[in-house]
Amino acid sequence: MAGIHARAMPRASLVTLIALLVIAGVCWWYLFDLAADMSAMASGGTMMLKEWTPVYFVMMLLMWSVMMVAMMAPSAALMVLLYRQVVRSNKLAREALGTGLFCAGYFVLWTLFSLLATSLQWLFEEWALLSPMMRSQSAALSGVILMVAGLYQFSSLKQACLKHCRGPLFFITRHWRPGLGGAFEMGVIHGAYCVGCCGALMALLFVGGIMDLLVIAAISVIVLLEKTVPGGEWLAKGVGVTAIALGIAVIVSA
Repeated sequence: MAGIHARAMPRASLVTLIALLVIAGVCWWYLFDLAADMSAMASGGTMMLKEWTPVYFVMMLLMWSVMMVAMMAPSAALMVLLYRQVVRSNKLAREALGTGLFCAGYFVLWTLFSLLATSLQWLFEEWALLSPMMRSQSAALSGVILMVAGLYQFSSLKQACLKHCRGPLFFITRHWRPGLGGAFEMGVIHGAYCVGCCGALMALLFVGGIMDLLVIAAISVIVLLEKTVPGGEWLAKGVGVTAIALGIAVIVSA
């Protein structure tokens, strides 16, 4: 049995998978620690909105960036492993460095997304739409985000991006770029498809709580299932229906 598993996953691929899981684990540890600090401040009555200085903006950007790595690394693992396998089998680039550059390009896009999310958080707080626990305190805002995210699940852009995310081999054959520069470029392209696929779901963090670990975990599981299980396209539409229904309910009950 051990021999079968060894042949099924070469040592280099196993090392890559472990590295991705360790990185995701460290990011989750950071989120748990930060959430615990926020809960302690809230229970002690000291939780309040912070002034948005440049330093605080960078701190929030770091928080969002780490969160995106924690949420997206598991669902990106299959694509990363396939890229490394193709490079190794065909000796197309320096295997380890190329894989690292692919991952770097991928997370550059999610860092840019984090910059957008941080800017939205700043605006929402300036407009008094978020609570000190970084959760929407506006029924209108919550309802609109839920409905927009739900409708996006049915869009042609969502379906096109999800197709690329669900088909690593399809992506590799359509977007292959040679060399180390090509590895980074492919990571950027794949990151763009993943942002197009999952960015609207990340907006739900504003509704459930940016640092609510249950909400973060739930969205992470939805992202993973949409990309990996049979019928993921239908799951995406089911999530869309649920989000739209919840959005209507939130606004009607306000």
